[in-house]
Amino acid sequence: MNYRFRIKLITVVFTALIFLFLFGCVSKSKVTVVKLAHVLDVSHPVHQGMVFMAQKVQEYSKGKMRMDIYPSGQLGAERELIELLQIGSLAMTKVSTAPLESFVPEMKIFGIPYVFRDAEHRWKVLNGSIGKQLLLAGEPFFLRGMCYYDAGSRSFYSMDKPIKSPADLEGLKIRVMKSITAVNMVQALGGSPTPIPWGELYTALQQGVVDGAENNPPSFFFSRHYEVCKYYSLDEHTAVPDILLMSTVIWYRLTDQEREWLQKAVDESVEHQKMLWEQSTDEALQAVQDAGVEIIYPDKKPFLDAVQPMHESYKGTPLYDLIQEIKSIE
Repeated sequence: MNYRFRIKLITVVFTALIFLFLFGCVSKSKVTVVKLAHVLDVSHPVHQGMVFMAQKVQEYSKGKMRMDIYPSGQLGAERELIELLQIGSLAMTKVSTAPLESFVPEMKIFGIPYVFRDAEHRWKVLNGSIGKQLLLAGEPFFLRGMCYYDAGSRSFYSMDKPIKSPADLEGLKIRVMKSITAVNMVQALGGSPTPIPWGELYTALQQGVVDGAENNPPSFFFSRHYEVCKYYSLDEHTAVPDILLMSTVIWYRLTDQEREWLQKAVDESVEHQKMLWEQSTDEALQAVQDAGVEIIYPDKKPFLDAVQPMHESYKGTPLYDLIQEIKSIE
């Protein structure tokens, strides 16, 4: 082993040990401390749902267990947080299911447009056997899904040109998440997909790097993208839920009683967060409209028709069978 490699290896190991010491996921001294990190602003309804969860953990354990939350990307971006979970240096995180595609291929199902008919159908799937199987699909990769949080439906917003049909996307550069499924969707609809990190999107819109993006109403509002984009077309092409992940390294280190407290708090936070999400969506749409954004309610059928070839492209794969199974749920 050469000298430089040995020094680099020692540095990596030492850094990991320091991180474990400073941000250790579970402390067993007197109180079990579970550390959760995410990238959302503290005003976001998903963050508020997780704060409710932390309060419930404290309540059910009578102070024997505590959840510390690190919001706003304090401990890294979504992919970095997922990797910290995998090595057990962090207990929990909240991510969109989109970046999970590279870890858990089955998560691609959420990025396929118009798989769900409406919110009622979506929650029937998520709360049923399919949703539960997907939550646990990441366990071989040390990622245990604890629950889904409502992230509504994603729709297009643009700067200079209203999007009323797929034809209006032709020639437009649309920011997408780093997801091959999201890229394929925008291509199927006629746009030019451009993956850009969320934190860089406002500047990219200002500078004309992209012509628009797609997201749910609260994210459109909280990001202040409405200051640049004056058209919001509620085509609701995908419903990509947020997912609360836990490191299996940490989950199986907890006692049965601690896991029971935690899961109960998680389950109760879901209903609370859904209520907050609905309220936040209504407030966000009103706020952007007051700021001069034109809200468009397009006919969804042309969008649905345009992505059917994308659905068919999965024929012969497990994803196609999953699409058909979801569509069959009444």
